[in-house]
Amino acid sequence: MKLFIRNIAILLLLISCNNDDYEIISYDNPDLVLNIPAEFPELNNSVYSNFPTKYGVELGEKLFFDKRLSTDNTISCSSCHKQENAFSDTNAIGIGIKGRVGLRNVPSIQNLAFMQVYNWDGNKRKLENQPLVPIITHEEMDSSILEVMGKLEVDETYVQLFNKTFGDKEITPERIYNSIAQYEYTLISANSKYDSVKRNEEVVFTENEAKGYQIFQEKCATCHSTELFTDQSFRNIGFPINPNTDEAGRARVTGIEEDYMRFRVPSLRNIEYTAPYGSFGQFATLKEVLDYFDNGVLYADNLDPIFKKNGNRIPLTEQEKLDLISFLKTLTDTNFIGK
Repeated sequence: MKLFIRNIAILLLLISCNNDDYEIISYDNPDLVLNIPAEFPELNNSVYSNFPTKYGVELGEKLFFDKRLSTDNTISCSSCHKQENAFSDTNAIGIGIKGRVGLRNVPSIQNLAFMQVYNWDGNKRKLENQPLVPIITHEEMDSSILEVMGKLEVDETYVQLFNKTFGDKEITPERIYNSIAQYEYTLISANSKYDSVKRNEEVVFTENEAKGYQIFQEKCATCHSTELFTDQSFRNIGFPINPNTDEAGRARVTGIEEDYMRFRVPSLRNIEYTAPYGSFGQFATLKEVLDYFDNGVLYADNLDPIFKKNGNRIPLTEQEKLDLISFLKTLTDTNFIGK
């Protein structure tokens, strides 16, 4: 037995001597602990197959803030998805390199680990399939994944991070997408005043906030349901129509006429900081949105039944609007947005 062990040791020594480049470095890359809020929906299935890890999230965050993902090195994911705006943008429509204007308002990035579909029209069901889109889109980063890989491969910091994350130094498209998704899975917002009240943390709503919450439950909670404040459905709620003829809402994905100008119901969390509102930033303020609902929305054959049953509107008094806005502001998570 001792002879066998000695021979193995000699063999390993010979291999080491004959291959100067032979090196094995093992990194501990544990799964992170996601703080899943009580009453939140289940994690989506993709999270379990690409669960956030220590180095995977570090790599994904670095990529998220790296302007080299764009062809001229001028914008990153974070250029449009700003933390102080709940990872959304203040522009009515997204603006890419060289001032190119896109089709839609930049959606907020929050609680994506619990979402079943992504983007205004739900054209992505896996978050890992999303990062390529802005990289190659002409109005956004206008690059290619091969161009991005070429930039990363000459950066030793990235090479080492890929090694720590995946066990070797190979940089592939899938690894880029997966690491960005891992970082985005950690962007969980559930520490607003509303959450504190729900957790009975000796915090209470003001009179106006409490009234606003009641109005919300009566007139808004059907669509903006669950602790995500969205039922993730697609609805035509009669907002002004985007003049860009490329727009068709959900119908761009399904090709079904009934889905024309239907959009995914957005989450209302941190809505105080995600203006302007609507699929192409139709409204500058929450008051404008509520005034529009009160005055009457655009009719369409596929207008959501909730509006059709109420004369194509959601009637609200001026005081109800103020109270409702007071409640919506309790959904602001100051820790999440860094304020």
